[in-house]
Amino acid sequence: MTGAEPAAPVTADRAGGDLARRATADPLFRLVAYALEAAHGRQPAAVWSAPYAFHLGSPGLVAAAGWPTAAAAAPRTDGLVRLSSLGHPADGCDLPLALSGPPPEAPAWAARPYAVLRALARAGYGAGGTDLHVQGSLTGAAGLATAEPAECAVALAVADVHTGAGEPPDRERLARLLAAALPDGDDGLRRAVLFARSGRALLLSPEPRRCRRYVAFDPAASGARLVLVAVRGEAADRPRELARAVACARRAGALSAWPPGRGREPERSALVLLPQARLSAVRAAVAEDFRDRGRPVPRFLNIAVAGAARREE
Repeated sequence: MTGAEPAAPVTADRAGGDLARRATADPLFRLVAYALEAAHGRQPAAVWSAPYAFHLGSPGLVAAAGWPTAAAAAPRTDGLVRLSSLGHPADGCDLPLALSGPPPEAPAWAARPYAVLRALARAGYGAGGTDLHVQGSLTGAAGLATAEPAECAVALAVADVHTGAGEPPDRERLARLLAAALPDGDDGLRRAVLFARSGRALLLSPEPRRCRRYVAFDPAASGARLVLVAVRGEAADRPRELARAVACARRAGALSAWPPGRGREPERSALVLLPQARLSAVRAAVAEDFRDRGRPVPRFLNIAVAGAARREE
């Protein structure tokens, strides 16, 4: 893609650029840093990771999963945003950062990141523009919400590179900006992404600015496993197939199961809590049932209860 380079260079003290070449770095973060360079010809000033998040079976409780989305960003000064993602390799785009009026025409995947960039610019973060690359470790087929972690990763990365060195982004302010810019999103999941703690669930409050409260939720510490079971196949069949998978899991020893989201789309996954000793039996029982019926075997994804979004150094 093309576009005039910003006047202000990215300095070494906003280090994110060497992440692509750091052998000890997580492969996803190395990849997203390198992809920004490959797509836009510039090293990132910051790389942020944001965990996928989920609702618990109890109302008002959310937590983060140990699977991340990453965003790499570099600041511009010419009012242009350049967006790319390895998930949409043919749909990168260069867009003017218009603060009012209808948004410019863009690929479908870029609409939400652009809305985040516009909201941030209106609030004073990045009106000069940004080069941005976003990449998740999971796809929508896994059954966890993909939009909210991507939105938070973008907001944190962009706010970071357009804020004074050493000054962390104001997460509470970013949460409010995201809720206003994208009201169709799940604000509870965003708050899990931004404020989660490892081995804890966040108790949502009707007044988000109140002191955050947490409750213990660490299946591994009590000899249990938390597993995401995602069914495959036609959308119309998924709720029925998912109910069958959960029933099989319960018969094989699962303790409880619940949907990770709030039903915005046809259900394709469930979180299943089971004793560690029953993991193989549960997987085998579900797989056997689906194979015997000639159906695609559901995916099983281990879930660790993780901490909040962070800057990758």
